[in-house]
Amino acid sequence: MRLWIMIKSLLTGILLTVSLSAYPHAETASEIVDKSDKQMRGDSSYSVATMKIIRPDWTRTMSMKSWTKGQQLSLVLVTAPAKDKGSASLKRQKEMWSWIPSIERVIKIAPSMLSQSWMGSDFTNDDLINQSSIVVDYEHKLIKEELFDNDNTWVIDAIAKPDAPVVWSKVRLWISKQTYLQRKVEFIDEFDELVNTMETFDVQQMGGRNIATRMTMTPADKPDQRTELITHEAQFNFEIGDDFFSQSQMKALRD
Repeated sequence: MRLWIMIKSLLTGILLTVSLSAYPHAETASEIVDKSDKQMRGDSSYSVATMKIIRPDWTRTMSMKSWTKGQQLSLVLVTAPAKDKGSASLKRQKEMWSWIPSIERVIKIAPSMLSQSWMGSDFTNDDLINQSSIVVDYEHKLIKEELFDNDNTWVIDAIAKPDAPVVWSKVRLWISKQTYLQRKVEFIDEFDELVNTMETFDVQQMGGRNIATRMTMTPADKPDQRTELITHEAQFNFEIGDDFFSQSQMKALRD
């Protein structure tokens, strides 16, 4: 009898070990969002992209380069068309500026301007310059799992923390279970109304990691218009000094 009890206990322990190894610790919503944020931006990044602003009666195209370092430093330079060439936007910690070469003037971007359009596009100043931390400034809750663009995703609600310096009261994210890329994002205001929807497509290897090379932003109240951002080149996790992200560099950058 004692031998049978010992064998039974041993078998139970083996089965429990196998069971635990087969079902590892499930990631929390916050862990998924944090991993996604790191996948999207890296410690530092550089990209070359084309932005296409699409309206019912016209289309406008801009070329741009951008650099980031962590969550606190970013710089965006417009390289075409000629009338906008040299325009730049800079973020350092919580301060933001725009450089307009045609009038040789630096304009401070106030926090109240974060929700305003960037260069007439459907992206806001917050989307392109500030990039409010979806990790730090929000609480996260896993809602469901859903298929998007043939990609299995987690659907997670990010709810702004009280007094967080953010534009959106809630952000709903569709995060790929395979690549951790944000495949779809809904931006919701303080009245719980959908304002913009971002979707990403054409996932490719670039700069040593998977990135979505085509991104669209569509306003909820104007479904017949959108802005597309096509990434042509990207690099990640390289050395770049904090002094690169300065007003003097913003003015001096050239294509």
